[in-house]
Amino acid sequence: MSKLVTIYGGSGFVGRYIARRLAKDGWRVRVAVRNPNEAMFVKPYGAVGQVEPVFCNIRDDDSVASVMQGADAVVNCVGTLHDFGKNTFEAVQAEGAERVARIAASMGVGSMVQISAIGADAESDSDYARTKAEGEAGVLAHMPNAMIIRPSVIFGDEDRFFNRFAGMSRFGPVLPIVGAGTKFQPVYVDDIAAAAVMGVEGNAQGVFELGGPDVHTFRELMDEMLSVVRRRRLVLNIPFWVARIMAFGFKVGRVLSLGFVPGPITADQVKLLAIDNVVSDDAQSFEDLGIMPTPMEAILPDYLWRFRPSGQYDAIKESAKNLRA
Repeated sequence: MSKLVTIYGGSGFVGRYIARRLAKDGWRVRVAVRNPNEAMFVKPYGAVGQVEPVFCNIRDDDSVASVMQGADAVVNCVGTLHDFGKNTFEAVQAEGAERVARIAASMGVGSMVQISAIGADAESDSDYARTKAEGEAGVLAHMPNAMIIRPSVIFGDEDRFFNRFAGMSRFGPVLPIVGAGTKFQPVYVDDIAAAAVMGVEGNAQGVFELGGPDVHTFRELMDEMLSVVRRRRLVLNIPFWVARIMAFGFKVGRVLSLGFVPGPITADQVKLLAIDNVVSDDAQSFEDLGIMPTPMEAILPDYLWRFRPSGQYDAIKESAKNLRA
């Protein structure tokens, strides 16, 4: 019988790519999510019954354990960018990760992969970065042979980075950003999945910081995105002190709306945007895994074309202009 892996958050942006790769490699895949009915799209990743979405609440021991029964490996992709309600940074990223590892150890699960983030730091002023580090510590305390993956900003068809700003570029002549000079090392989501598969199959352990082949400032990334979507916009840098005031206002709005109006940026995100998000010089990386990272220039046009002025017909219109010339 083929081996079984449980992927917590397996229908999310990163999780679905890991699920697809493992299914292709012959694994039975249990996709543990809060809303299984919204994760049915993972079923065609494999043969009938090979990939199954199941309900799980990562904040509950019994729920986490029930979907781990019989698993040979586990992957935890659960994280949040918004600290609100019961799904706080502490509950999801610190306690949730530790819970998965603790239960995995008690059940004798062979391997574990934890998706963290570059910048995870127990001493950070950012609650996001601090709880990511606490989650890593909790995982390694129970599963010392686990693989910890710290990616830079991740891009791909379903990303919330380039898609978000490309969408914003459709409205008005200005594209506002915070931290225009902050450096990022964008990494392709399927490259992250390839690395995670190595951890699941026991071929990699320890902490890996994963970034793409190039480092760019936030402004340079927006310039590249605008070039792909063929729009001319003024990229306007918002000073950090202004961004902090804006974030406070958005927080008030979110509280008053009971969470229905999340706001475009939080105070914690402002803190993160002040710190470079690149692979450390002494970190284990793609090179140690034998993976050649994919440049973003090779992927962005494949999914950002829909934000062009004429969408899928933009290239056809350009060709027509050349014919008339």
